[in-house]
Amino acid sequence: MRLFFFGVFAGLLAGSGTAYAESRGPLVLAAASLQESMNAAADAWAGHHHPRPVLSFAASSALARQIKAGGAADLFVSADEDWMDALAQAGLIVPDTRKSFLFGALVIVGPAGGHLHLRPVPGFPLARALAGGKLAMADPDAVPAGRYGRDALLKMGVWDQVASQVARAENVRAALGLVAHGAAPLGIVYATDAFAEPGVRIVGVFPSGSHAPISYPVARLKAATSPDAEAFRRFLLSAEGKGIFRRYGFVAP
Repeated sequence: MRLFFFGVFAGLLAGSGTAYAESRGPLVLAAASLQESMNAAADAWAGHHHPRPVLSFAASSALARQIKAGGAADLFVSADEDWMDALAQAGLIVPDTRKSFLFGALVIVGPAGGHLHLRPVPGFPLARALAGGKLAMADPDAVPAGRYGRDALLKMGVWDQVASQVARAENVRAALGLVAHGAAPLGIVYATDAFAEPGVRIVGVFPSGSHAPISYPVARLKAATSPDAEAFRRFLLSAEGKGIFRRYGFVAP
């Protein structure tokens, strides 16, 4: 009899665990620069009586490596096309679900109380503006924001002047934090990051031709298990979804 009740109790636990898994929203791995906007999109989705998506933010490079290593997730939103390409080549995304749906701008930021203005043109005085301090950037060897930043500085012909002063951060938000907290006088981030942090101000905007387009693709992963994964992906691409991202400074065609 005791074994019978134990079996019933175990069955109930298993059933409740299954119900909990089914009630959880899709697990979305998204670039660090999407924190505020993606949370707003998740809130809007939940407002339509869906389970709220579970969001995890980090550098696109770290997230892509996590997926390649077998990490569970339903959707991936990258801050550039290269890391999505890497997952596509590994056969880890559903090809027809890949869509580039957001675009951004690259800027130089300084402390909120400063008065510096820079015009990023060939040979502009970035090294002089640093005055011996650090230039905060996401790691140019791995993270999209850092790669865009290095490409822009190379295009402007000033990379060699400041390369030794670069403070390499694990992602763009970490680079933003270095400037906001006074650890670096200047940093290179996305415009949307600058809008999200009251501790910094934009001191210069890179021309779009100085770097590859800052493009954010989304795709459903082949290992996705959430029944809401595809529906949430479609919501991000909808007029309502794109409207949310526009409010946070993204270009959403």
